[in-house]
Amino acid sequence: MASTEPMSAEADDLTADMVISELNRRNVPVARFNPADIGAALTVSARFGRCPAFVAGQLRTPSRTVDLAQVRSVYWRRPVWPTFDHLGTDDARFAAAQVRYGLGGTLYALDGPLWVNHPLRNAAADYKPNQLAIAQRLGLTVPPTLVTNDLNEARAFVASHDRVIFKTLRWTPYQRDGVPVTGWADLVTAAEIDESVSLVPHLFQAGVDKAADLRVLVVGREMFAVRIESGMLDWRKDYSALSYRVANLPDHMERALLAYLDHFGLVSGSFDFAVDKAGDLWWLELNPNGQWGWLEDSTGLAMAAAFAELLTQGVAP
Repeated sequence: MASTEPMSAEADDLTADMVISELNRRNVPVARFNPADIGAALTVSARFGRCPAFVAGQLRTPSRTVDLAQVRSVYWRRPVWPTFDHLGTDDARFAAAQVRYGLGGTLYALDGPLWVNHPLRNAAADYKPNQLAIAQRLGLTVPPTLVTNDLNEARAFVASHDRVIFKTLRWTPYQRDGVPVTGWADLVTAAEIDESVSLVPHLFQAGVDKAADLRVLVVGREMFAVRIESGMLDWRKDYSALSYRVANLPDHMERALLAYLDHFGLVSGSFDFAVDKAGDLWWLELNPNGQWGWLEDSTGLAMAAAFAELLTQGVAP
C-alpha cells in the first residue's frame, strides 16, 4: 500500500496544519484538498467494474496525484463544499449536488482506508437527541432534557427546574441584519417562551450547578482530558478568559466513551461534560469532528502526534 494520506480541509484550517506537520516529520506523503476547489485546482477520475480494485482512479491537486486504490487513510477535517455562486439558482443547486454525490460518493466508496472519521458516520452521530439516548444507555449521567415544539410542554418543563438552558439542535450559519450571530447556550425562563416555539423543535435542558467544564478528545484508543475553568455558562463565548488543566478520567468513563465511539463506528471524537461541585460529570454532547488545536497549544498534550500516528498506521484500533 502506498503511504498517501488524503486530507480534506479548508486551506486555513490550523488544526489540519498541525497534523500535516506531524505527518511531514514522519516523511508520510500527504495530499491536502478541499471539495470547494473542484475544477482546475481539484480533479477526480474514478472507474468501477472490471478493475483490480473496487474503485480505481486518481484524485489530483496542483501539487499531488493520489491513486485512489492505494490510499491508506483519510482525515476528513471540516471540508467546504462548493456553492457555485456565479451560477443561477437552479444551475448552482444542480452543480453542487453533482459534486457531493460524484466526488463525495467516490471517496465514500473507498473501502480500504482508515477514515477519521467517515463523513456518513459523522453525520449519523451528530443528532443531539440520539446522542442523549446513547449516552444514557451507556451509563453516562444526562441532565433532564426536553426536545419539543409544544408550547405548554416547554413552559411546564422550564417551570419545573431551577435553571433551564436553551441550546440549538444544530449549528447553522445565521445572520441578523447582515451580521453573523452564534447560538450560544443560554438561560431561558417560562415567560420568554411564546407561540413561536411551535414552529420547530427546541432543546431545553436543566442547568448543572457546575464548577468547570471538561473536554475529552479521543484519538483511536488514546484519551486527552482537559478541565476548562471559565465561570461562564458557555465557555465558547470568550476563549481569552479560559484556563486549562490536564485531567484524568476514571476507568469506567474511558470504557463508556470508547463504547460510544464504537457504537457509531467512529475512531475519534470530542466529548463535552459539565463538572459539578461534587466533581461528578454530566454529559453534554459529542462533536465527532471537534476543534482541539488550541487545547494542545494550551496544555502541551500531544494531540496532533496522536492523529498523525493513527493516520500513519491506517488501521482502526
